[in-house]
Amino acid sequence: MSVDVIGLGEPLLEFNQDPAKAEPTYRLGHGGDTSNAMIAVARQGARAGYVTALGADAFGDAFMALWASEGVDASTVRRDRTAHTGIYFVSHGPKGHEFTYMRAGSAASRLAPEDLPLEAIAAAKYLHVSGISQAISALACDSAFVAMQHAKANGVKVSYDTNLRLKLWPLERARAIIHAAVGLCDVLLPSFEDAEALTRIQEPDGIVDFYLGLGVPLVALKLGPEGALVATPERRERVAGLRVETVDATGAGDTFDGAFLARLSAGDDPFAAARYANVAAALSTQGYGAVAPIPRREQVLARLAELERS
Repeated sequence: MSVDVIGLGEPLLEFNQDPAKAEPTYRLGHGGDTSNAMIAVARQGARAGYVTALGADAFGDAFMALWASEGVDASTVRRDRTAHTGIYFVSHGPKGHEFTYMRAGSAASRLAPEDLPLEAIAAAKYLHVSGISQAISALACDSAFVAMQHAKANGVKVSYDTNLRLKLWPLERARAIIHAAVGLCDVLLPSFEDAEALTRIQEPDGIVDFYLGLGVPLVALKLGPEGALVATPERRERVAGLRVETVDATGAGDTFDGAFLARLSAGDDPFAAARYANVAAALSTQGYGAVAPIPRREQVLARLAELERS
């Protein structure tokens, strides 16, 4: 395997509630933050790969079929006959979308450091990991650190999305582990909500200053509908949000991550990459589910062209 971006984490089969139905009705889909991001990478025309473990079950088969159809290299994915593929449910209410998980003991949570495809990681341009990749189990946390350290030792850039999920671990543990991981990062992709909880800082510029102070050379702070704040030690730029008719924001941050990394791997500067990723993320909110609405490169380019003409 030789790819532009390789992701590490846990895929989850998705049951997404349709709020238009009177009775609870769920649409079947696919989720898992780093898997979503790799599909976004592939849909932007970059080469994507994925590292995880799946159960030897129908849900695992569904993911293998999905990645094959999307052009994500899954040749390093392990199949575990003693564990299941995780699932989650998305419901929609006055406070937005809420998640319910059935992932304890999943195959991905049992992926050990000795199971990692180190050669494939060393052959990529970027390794993408998230806080969820570390929160699902102590073993998965160890594996994520080993993967990041191996990437750094082999000149592979490490991308990290904090993706804080307090249902998975307490804030103090999350803060300690995530900030230790940040020290290994070349690209940090937090949301504002995550970063505010992790840093106790309420201003975007202050958050960016904090992470740059930890030694991260590139921070893209995702601000939801307000866009993103992108910063290096030498320069920072606010990327304005794109107003769209939002249907479901599930996976929008993952789409930003994948699109951003795809454009960085293609040679864009981080500010151009963020403008592209911001449009991709906005477009991804116009449909239901984490994967189906992720736009392809031609859709993003068309909207960028419209914005340039307006």
